[in-house]
Amino acid sequence: MFTQDYQKISSNILGILPPRQKEIILRRFGLDSGQRETLDSIGQSFGVTRERVRQIEDIAFERLKQEAKEARRKELEKSFSYFEQYLEKQGGLKREDILLSELGGDRFQNHIYFLLTLGETFERFRENNNFYSFWVIDENLFQKAEGLLKTLVKIFEKEKRPLPEEEFFNTFKDEPSELFNSSFEIFKRIEKGPLNNFGLTDWPEIKPKGVKDRAFLILKKENRPLHFKEITNLASELEGTVCEKKEIYSQTVHNELIKNDMFVLIGKGIYALKEWGYRPGTVKDIIIDILKTANKPLPKEEIIEKVLKQRQVQENTIFLSLQDKNFFAGNEKGKYYLLKL
Repeated sequence: MFTQDYQKISSNILGILPPRQKEIILRRFGLDSGQRETLDSIGQSFGVTRERVRQIEDIAFERLKQEAKEARRKELEKSFSYFEQYLEKQGGLKREDILLSELGGDRFQNHIYFLLTLGETFERFRENNNFYSFWVIDENLFQKAEGLLKTLVKIFEKEKRPLPEEEFFNTFKDEPSELFNSSFEIFKRIEKGPLNNFGLTDWPEIKPKGVKDRAFLILKKENRPLHFKEITNLASELEGTVCEKKEIYSQTVHNELIKNDMFVLIGKGIYALKEWGYRPGTVKDIIIDILKTANKPLPKEEIIEKVLKQRQVQENTIFLSLQDKNFFAGNEKGKYYLLKL
């Protein structure tokens, strides 16, 4: 691995500046303190306006860039060459926080940022609503990444579901994998969710915003009805790139499950997702729906079988509901039919 004392390299090139210009650059990039300072805070300490600080900064950087351009410093050439090789291996672009961490570790992130800003080869794109801050070696890659994002968003909007990892990364199998991976890292609208699939960040499956979303995710993951206490335990452990572990109380979960019609109570404390085909209501309501759909009398055994597909209850509970003479009656063949309501 290429190693350099980036602090020493930065200090050496800053040596060409007058004291005030040097101090402003040191403070703006946090090269000594580790904390980058604003134009306002520096201006207040010097007793000048923020605009004057900006002017001095611009003058200093023009001088530094000219020094770097003339390539009179071999250590700068080596650093720039290494940065360029790194970005090429990443497909030509890289999200800023990841790049600084990988190149600068814990000690030199501010120095890497400073040196990248000096290099003519490197272009920085600021964070906006769609992208995190990132660096490129070819500014045309921004249009490339923007096109990839638009296409992915259209795919997700059409599919209306998160994509498993393999399916997601095969979406652009004709594109260089390094470029696709680095482009995905800078996208704000697409993330990897707690269930290790990929989708839009405004989807609860990807970025759960509350207890309801977490409960929904757990049921989707387990793909089976669960007791609300089990949902609580699993939801508390839920973790992903956009979801942290969080202590949740079972009563809170139960309250959310009761009041949201996306969940259906199918047994004592047992919930399922409505999208799985479960109908809301009591056992009696389910029997009414079954007889209405059949539009003919049905034997007790068939009714029980159909109800048990919708509810986790005892057969005796179903039979007792059938005895409600306000709704059901039996004929001479032992079959039950729905009374006119």
